[in-house]
Amino acid sequence: MQWLYLAIAVIFEIAVAIAAGKAQGFKDRGWTIATLVSGAIGTYFLSRALLTFNVGVGYAIWTSVSGIGITVLGVLLFGQRLNWQKALGIVIIIAGVVGLQLSGAA
Repeated sequence: MQWLYLAIAVIFEIAVAIAAGKAQGFKDRGWTIATLVSGAIGTYFLSRALLTFNVGVGYAIWTSVSGIGITVLGVLLFGQRLNWQKALGIVIIIAGVVGLQLSGAA
């Protein structure tokens, strides 16, 4: 169940990043509310996941998978460019997450 909680937290963290980008420095009320609500929901599910995960490992997985998701969506939805340095960074992050999982610290 902790993996489901972590996956939900990742989805809402990605939503936070997208909404915060659209909120224009919290000038747009609708996107500001979306940012804050998504953040609260994501934090709730992260806290549920961290009841089982080692805090450092769970947090590292949450932030890294969210970062990858945000980068990929930026390319797919917002026309941002994916150069070889970003792609290499994603590969390194994935390797790090796999390494954390293999450590058995979850």
